Amino acid sequence: MMKRRLMMVERIMYVDSKTPVNCIFTAKVSGQLLEENFRIALDKIQQKHTLLRVSIDEETEQYPFFIEEKEISPIPLRIVQRQTENDWLYESETEWFRLFDEDKKPLARLVWVKGKEFSEILWVMPHCISDGTTGVTLMRELLQLLDNPAAELLPYEPFESVNDFLPSDFNATTKKFKARLYLMFARFFFMLQSKSKKRNLGKNYALHRKLDPKTTAQITEKCKANGISVHALLCASFMQAFREVQGEKAKGKVISPVDVRHFIPEIKQDHLFAFAPTVELSIKKGNHSVLDNAKEIKKELFEKINKMEARELLWMGEQMHPIVERMISLLKSSNGGHDVTLSNMGKIDIPSDYQHFKLETIISPTVAFPWLNSNTLVASTYNRQMDFTFMSNEHFLPKEEAMKIKDKALELLTTSV
Repeated sequence: MMKRRLMMVERIMYVDSKTPVNCIFTAKVSGQLLEENFRIALDKIQQKHTLLRVSIDEETEQYPFFIEEKEISPIPLRIVQRQTENDWLYESETEWFRLFDEDKKPLARLVWVKGKEFSEILWVMPHCISDGTTGVTLMRELLQLLDNPAAELLPYEPFESVNDFLPSDFNATTKKFKARLYLMFARFFFMLQSKSKKRNLGKNYALHRKLDPKTTAQITEKCKANGISVHALLCASFMQAFREVQGEKAKGKVISPVDVRHFIPEIKQDHLFAFAPTVELSIKKGNHSVLDNAKEIKKELFEKINKMEARELLWMGEQMHPIVERMISLLKSSNGGHDVTLSNMGKIDIPSDYQHFKLETIISPTVAFPWLNSNTLVASTYNRQMDFTFMSNEHFLPKEEAMKIKDKALELLTTSV
């Protein structure tokens, strides 16, 4: 039976029992889907992943922990009749704010926007158990089982604590001294922060845009020709767009999450996991060339990823539990030093052709963060089409301004090619 404390990073994404931070992963499918196959698929997926059989207990001990429930309910399926092409977005926004707070109910649910020819399928999960790769895994498994309910999934043992990921030569004694020092500095830093009453009081929103295969191909070819990555070009284009729309207010920085599985191979591609270490990337003050900035960003990203010690980061985080609530409080009240958190999921690896239906497209995940700076961009590519979701809060970044930034960034992304 699994029982483990939420890691520090999971606690930040959990926030508390009254604050939903839900990730929504959406796929558009054409063809016939059967409700009974959904039930079979969801049951098999729940049996594979222990985190889909847990609840979060924050009453019994000092810090919240995951506890496996013997009599957990099945993953709920909600069916909605499809009226328009944009119903998925309305359902997404509804699901952002629905808590996972019912007894014996799992930390996941599914919405089926059911149409005659097309359907959208939405996986909904709290961010404290899922990252982008988790969403891709669950969607791949679901589609496989919807097509062939007899397929089997192999369960895996969940890790018991971050110590499972430490190398054999890890010297906890030396590191503990460093951790205590960090904790002392962090406490001092939070003591100096004035208690801000600023909060996001506006409405969260998501903007969505999909590029056609021709434009997507032009972008990737241009990146190849200039020796830069698509990610670097995305970062440079969006930072430049913030600068052109917001002027002096723009920060010239992005926060970029990296898939932790690159650094810790024990966490397999098909394992549910929430922690994505981040790197901060920036553009130089005077430089307005998107391609030059992208070249610098590619170099900076490479250097920072090479220096990253993900195992130690996880362990270090566990020494920071006493100040998690202050970290959350700061995120809710601080403007932050960055323009946007930019997550590029790259090419999504899910088959498109099935016996009974076809996967038309994948829509980049949406999420509504409760932070004051909730600017988030997620990019992904499926079926040769690049896709973007750009999320924020009206109070922090008015929707009209966000639309200008998104349009400007896409213009820079495509005219630089």
